[in-house]
Amino acid sequence: MADKKAEIWTVGKRKSAIARVRLAPGSGNISVNERALEVYFPRDTSRMKILEPFELTETKGHYDVIVSVRGGGIAAQAEAVRHGISRALVVASEALRPALRKGGMLTRDPREVERKKYGRHKARKRPQYSKR
Repeated sequence: MADKKAEIWTVGKRKSAIARVRLAPGSGNISVNERALEVYFPRDTSRMKILEPFELTETKGHYDVIVSVRGGGIAAQAEAVRHGISRALVVASEALRPALRKGGMLTRDPREVERKKYGRHKARKRPQYSKR
């Protein structure tokens, strides 16, 4: 295990999912909520999203990642982890910022679920119009 100074802690967010990411120099192991990446995220697309910052910056296999993620759904959690990893890579090496910025990894997606309004079925869906 790396010493405390080499560890980088960051937070990534997407919708209501929050991921706390710990990045340390290592062999490329990724664990999410004390489980392996393949066990927690069985979909290939989710794993691709999470590994995207490493592929953009060509640092795959250089860092061990330990993630604690909660809230939201599977897709939002995967994007929150990606956001946290991207932020941690920038802290580790400022030279990686342009590549991550160009790939859109550092921008926090601000879209949230719109609240339900009274008199509506959902946030915007109106009751069916009746002529008679």
